[in-house]
Amino acid sequence: MASIKILVPDMGDFKDVEVIEVLVKEGQQIKKNDSLITLESDKSSVEVPSTHEGVVDKINIKVGNKVNQGDLILYLKSESAAKETKATVNKDKKIKKKAEVKKQEIIKQKKIIQSAPTLKSGTKAASPKIRKFARELGANVIEIPGTQRGGRVSEEDVKNFVRSQVTVNDGKVQKKVHKEEYSHEDFGEIELKDIPRVKKLSGPQLVRSWTEIPHVTQHDEIDVTEMEQFRSSLYDYYSGELIKVTPLAFIAKALVSALKEFPNFNASIDPNQNKIIYKKYFHLGFAVDTPHGLMVPKIRDVDQMNIKQIGEELKKTSKLCRELKIDKKDFFGGSMTISSLGGIGGTFFTPIINPPEVAILGVGKSFDRLVKINNKIISRKILPISLSYDHRIIDGAEGARFCVYLGKCLGKDFAFKLAV
Repeated sequence: MASIKILVPDMGDFKDVEVIEVLVKEGQQIKKNDSLITLESDKSSVEVPSTHEGVVDKINIKVGNKVNQGDLILYLKSESAAKETKATVNKDKKIKKKAEVKKQEIIKQKKIIQSAPTLKSGTKAASPKIRKFARELGANVIEIPGTQRGGRVSEEDVKNFVRSQVTVNDGKVQKKVHKEEYSHEDFGEIELKDIPRVKKLSGPQLVRSWTEIPHVTQHDEIDVTEMEQFRSSLYDYYSGELIKVTPLAFIAKALVSALKEFPNFNASIDPNQNKIIYKKYFHLGFAVDTPHGLMVPKIRDVDQMNIKQIGEELKKTSKLCRELKIDKKDFFGGSMTISSLGGIGGTFFTPIINPPEVAILGVGKSFDRLVKINNKIISRKILPISLSYDHRIIDGAEGARFCVYLGKCLGKDFAFKLAV
């Protein structure tokens, strides 16, 4: 048997076209005109056929490669190849003719692409954009049930399929296993360590949240000058000693007020009954940084506490988390979570919602800003916040109103009332 090369044919003005599917395996018997690979450009996808029949000897390309005309696809062992070499001139003419036909087909595809934007991928109809979207989420478009005309797969079909995989696999998304071409130790010394247990437990929950919930995050700045002045002036009436209370206690008190004003933020979705669950309690979650990883315990009935009590409860709960003495039930049944980076630094970030909650408030480190008030330049204390919410329940307008209301609760008009 003679070994011949199968090359990428003339593709017209297409260059650096991505290989999205390899349709054959080494050792497989194929016939002339059988499809070998699928190429995809920004506008269309094309299956490249074999110019000979025989047995696939060695495949030279893989999914993700960028190819051009003349690039080697694979080696083919063919009995007919020896005979064909005797008629080289005729063979060249046939190849050129076939390439010209292929070129005309591609040109034709480009002309009709807008009127017929979907092309077959295996047994499924999907546009190049949808197939690419599916691959980015680690899904095989052939496995996705299409709900459009003729079984065509839509973007919503892809999302629903990924969500179903998350549910089936306890929050772990099935993705293609990517094998690095080179191992890490090829480049120097490395060290392997186990992932901390807390992070192992929280990982699936984070994947579930980011995959299932349509997050929206908006950022705002709150003037907390009066609140900070009031906080630093707190003292014990009997002993005369200053009372140290973390700003987080004030933020928690303000958040409870905002939850009462905007009940959609103190809710959860019941996916089985397709209903919204409104909570009448106010149990706030707090992200606690521990040597074991991030924990999010809940403090119950924050609406029934004053500022000092909230501060004491925060210290007590944080200590239990660091000592791994916190009760498992205390990680569940929350209204909304606060994730504060103020003690570390930074301004804005994108906090991930802690399901089944529908919102989370991110708090950055406050900073000083010079502003002009009544023709005077004065320094004001500014608190950056980042609010993430579930867009299925909360829209942008309500999110903006929530931030404005929270700003008033922490501003000069409401700062003193929060201490009650």
